[in-house]
Order: sequence, then C-alpha cells, then structure tokens
Amino acid sequence: MKETKSDFSNEKNASSREIILRQISDISRRRKTEVSPSNFLGNQIYKEIVPDAITCFQQEIRAVAGECFVFESEPELFVSLKKFVSEKGFSNLHCRDEKLKECLNRYGIPFSSSDDDFETMEAGLTGCEFLVARTGSVIVSSRNSGRKMNIFPPVHIVVAHSFQLVNYLEDAYRQILQKYGNKLPSIISTITGPSRTSDIEKTLVLGAHGPKQLFVFLSEK
Repeated sequence: MKETKSDFSNEKNASSREIILRQISDISRRRKTEVSPSNFLGNQIYKEIVPDAITCFQQEIRAVAGECFVFESEPELFVSLKKFVSEKGFSNLHCRDEKLKECLNRYGIPFSSSDDDFETMEAGLTGCEFLVARTGSVIVSSRNSGRKMNIFPPVHIVVAHSFQLVNYLEDAYRQILQKYGNKLPSIISTITGPSRTSDIEKTLVLGAHGPKQLFVFLSEK
C-alpha cells in the first residue's frame, strides 16, 4: 500500500496504539483481497498414507532418527524385546505400566519399577495412546506411566499395537476425546523422534531435553 504525504502527517499526530491498529487493519484488508478459500479447493492438504499405515509410520519415524520394529504377534514382540534389551546391555530397564510389567514378568525380561532405580535407569519402557502414521509421531499421556517416563529415560522404548495406529494427528486427538471425555490425563504429549535442539551454534544435539533414542515395538495383533 503506497503512503501519501497526508499519510505521513497523520502518522506523526497519531498515538503508537493507533498506528499499530491501523497497520493491522491495512494488512487484514489486503489479505482478504489477496487470499480466497477457493484458492485451496481441490488441493490436497495432507500427503497420502502410502503404501500402508505401518510402512508409512516406519518411514516417517526413521526420517526423524527413531526406529520402529514390527511383529506379527505380541509373544513375538516380547521375545524380540528380551533379545534387544540383552544385546543393548540394558541392566536397568525401568517400567511403571502395570500391563507391561505383567508382560515383562511373563517373558522373563528383567526390569525395575522402584523409585530408588529411577535416576540410574538406562532405558524406560512405556505404552502409548496412539501412533501417527503421517508424521511418525507417538502420542503419550500421563495416565499409565506417569509424567516423567516419557522425558527422563536416556532411551525410550514404546510398546504399541496396530489398533493404536491412526493416519493423522487429528484422528488421534479425536479418539483421545472419545476415550477420556471430560477426564483427560494431566499430560498428553506428541513425540516425534528423539529429543533434539540446534539452539547452540546451530549444531544438532540429540537427547537435549529428553531421550536420546526412541524405539517403537509394534505388534500387528
């Protein structure tokens, strides 16, 4: 918008508040003429889920430095998890999810849920609310494992099932509202890959504000 001589005169006499409000009004007016909702009709906002939700999730979580292992059944998952924990040398696996603790005991996977071992844990095991295929994200809440288990462990291992896999974030949020109604967990978080930052000298650092590694063990049944 071109300013005239009278515009400059008006600016000089106006208060700072009036100038800001006038500028906001001008920008809003220009946007209404430049952008029309009809410009977006027929355009695809989201990428398609291809070739399928599980493969899409694996590809997307790998792209953000996470990893997803897929198994045909829950027994196969926990047998592989036991081998994984042994090969990684995790002598202090921490778990607070009651259902997962039952599975760990059933398959002979050593773990601790004691507060005394919390600060020395090498890996933390939790469940999740949902997995989001399009972004490779894990939706977690405080309902089963508390508020700290999704942040404190240096290695975060998530156990999930295919029925928890949704296509897009809004699908997860919609189902969380259906599941909990007015009794939502105190924390609902979206985890997309390991914690990271590049605030210092633009150098990417993993594990800055949470786990350095993220692994998802996904059962198709």
